[in-house]
Amino acid sequence: MSNPVCAVIGVGPGNGTAIARKFSSEGYKIALLSRNEDYLNGLAHELGDTRGYAYDALDTTAPEKVFSKIKQELGTVDILVYNAGSGMFGNVDETKLSDFEAAWRINALGLLAAVKAVLPDMRAVGKGNIVVIGATASVKHGAKFTAFTSAKAAQRALAQSIAKHVGPEGVHVSLVIIDGVIDIPRTREMMPDRADDFFLKPDDIAQSVFSLTQQPRSAWTFELDVRPFGEKW
Repeated sequence: MSNPVCAVIGVGPGNGTAIARKFSSEGYKIALLSRNEDYLNGLAHELGDTRGYAYDALDTTAPEKVFSKIKQELGTVDILVYNAGSGMFGNVDETKLSDFEAAWRINALGLLAAVKAVLPDMRAVGKGNIVVIGATASVKHGAKFTAFTSAKAAQRALAQSIAKHVGPEGVHVSLVIIDGVIDIPRTREMMPDRADDFFLKPDDIAQSVFSLTQQPRSAWTFELDVRPFGEKW
């Protein structure tokens, strides 16, 4: 029996890489998707039984082409992790219409396009997992997050709508709300005075994502909040 396939959209230093590593360690074949082909190729070489695919979440024609290639090279996708997201920040006066549209296209339209690409094969076998990496901005709307909070709220609503529709068919759709700052070199440089336990560890987030995909159908989780204990909420 062939090993199952996990596709991760939005792979860079941080959550995407940690999620890919976790599923690889659990015996999954991994499809890495992002715009940075050099990074993907390096990570694929490190993990083994892994391939990188150039992918732009803004391009709604990409899913059909890329997932067809994944199916040929690795097999049908059992788990899709949608980690693509846009971090365009600013208040209503500072936000350009083009930035607002781009945030929506990456977080909501891009998710819909990807889901449509993997659903037929999941439905054919009556099972599958789709995990959407969201943000606390989807439920707490700050003045400086005009584009981002709107896009993440749309993403959350879309994920819930899809979950309700495909759940009875055996496809588990879940949303992970990230509430806090991810522990990566860039954020450490931006916040050098913060204590280590202020940050969310990507490996710990990856463990939570993996656990969601292993849940029995009688007790599925749709929405999971993850935050370090010191984060205000």
